[in-house]
Amino acid sequence: MDSGLIIWVGVAVVAVIVGMGIFRSMWKVAEPNEALIISGLRAGDPGSALGFKVVTGRGTLVFPGVQTVRRLSLDISEAALEVTCVTTQGIQVTVRGVVIFKVGDDDASIANAARRFLDNQATMVAKIVNVFEGHLRSIIGSLTMEELVRERERLTQETRNAAGVELEKLGLVIDTLQIKDLEDPTGYIQNLAKPHAAAVERNARIAQAQANQQATEAEAAAQAIQADAVRKSKISQAQYQAEVDQAASTAAQAGPLAAAAARQLVVVQETEVAKLEAARREQQLEAEVRRPADAARYRVEQEAQAARNAAIAEAEARRASVIAAAEADAEKVRLNGVSEKSRRSALAEAVRAEGEGQAAATKAVGDAEASAIRAKGFADAEAIERRAQALATNSEAVVMQQLAQNYPEIVAAAAQAFANVDNMNVLNGAEGVNSMLMSVIGQGAAGLGTIKEILKQMPAGVPVVPPVPVRAAKPENN
Repeated sequence: MDSGLIIWVGVAVVAVIVGMGIFRSMWKVAEPNEALIISGLRAGDPGSALGFKVVTGRGTLVFPGVQTVRRLSLDISEAALEVTCVTTQGIQVTVRGVVIFKVGDDDASIANAARRFLDNQATMVAKIVNVFEGHLRSIIGSLTMEELVRERERLTQETRNAAGVELEKLGLVIDTLQIKDLEDPTGYIQNLAKPHAAAVERNARIAQAQANQQATEAEAAAQAIQADAVRKSKISQAQYQAEVDQAASTAAQAGPLAAAAARQLVVVQETEVAKLEAARREQQLEAEVRRPADAARYRVEQEAQAARNAAIAEAEARRASVIAAAEADAEKVRLNGVSEKSRRSALAEAVRAEGEGQAAATKAVGDAEASAIRAKGFADAEAIERRAQALATNSEAVVMQQLAQNYPEIVAAAAQAFANVDNMNVLNGAEGVNSMLMSVIGQGAAGLGTIKEILKQMPAGVPVVPPVPVRAAKPENN
């Protein structure tokens, strides 16, 4: 019982294995990129005129011996095109392109392709090339060279439309058609492009020139801005340097200016002292010399005037007495009958006496004036001698007095140093002008020391101011 069961199980297993092997050999599966063409007993669908069965993307049973299965590739194929054509202008041109095609995915296209290329799929590329060459020649013959160059997409579209119907009959579809190159052995395309190339080159050169001009202008503007910045920087540096130099000059001149100011104060004080001393000496001279001299002169003048008046009065009296005597004698002569000669003699005597009286009066007046002039001269000489003595004992005070009296003329003479100056650059403004003026005045003040030294070296008793000579007036004789 057990052995028989085992046998039956073994037979069943073998039968299953054999059945599976037979089924596997009969079951055909179509790959995604292929189609199964099944022909034979009952291969076609009922009501279909194909007479064979097309299977894509699935499996089916194929009965060996009564049915045949073959595979049709659905992969894309590529066909290179190189067609020499003539345009409507009679210009020869060679067109190079590429066509990528495949069998259509629908059953009708697969059936059409299976009827034509199932046994000779390798000839599919040659057929495609022939179809496209004919259509390309026909379409290019109706176009000009300019249209070919400028409207290449039009050529592609018209070619696809013209070949589409024939390719549909063959069960093929075009995935893409590309015109890669147009070859012009006559050079028409190159010559056609020359005007445009020249225009493009011209525009390019113009654009380049404009760009260069703009770049040059931008560089010039940048350089101008940079130069302006450098100029402003140099001006600022020069201003800073001028301020530094001015501060340094002010600092350097601070000492001399302070010394000059101090010296100026000293000179002012010395001048004031000299003025006071001179005023004191002047008052002393006035009290000791001038007033006594004026009093003496006045006394002498009065005495001389009195003497003159007395002489004149005496002369007038003598004249009157002589005239009276002469007239008395004349009257006496007239009364006594004296001769005319005696009368004339008496009159001459009277005239002579009158002349002598006038001469005496004139001499008295001259002597009085001479005495007055002599007294004034003696007073002036004594004043000069006193001034000389004051200058010898206190020369600095006298010189200071003269400088104080003549200070405006000294400043005016110092200013004459700048009278002929047209342009003068002063770094520190009004302070610089004052500094230069004080320098000139200081040079004049420096000469004061020299004058003092000269006065000190003069021997005692030498008069600094020469005395004025006094000349006595000579009386005039009438």
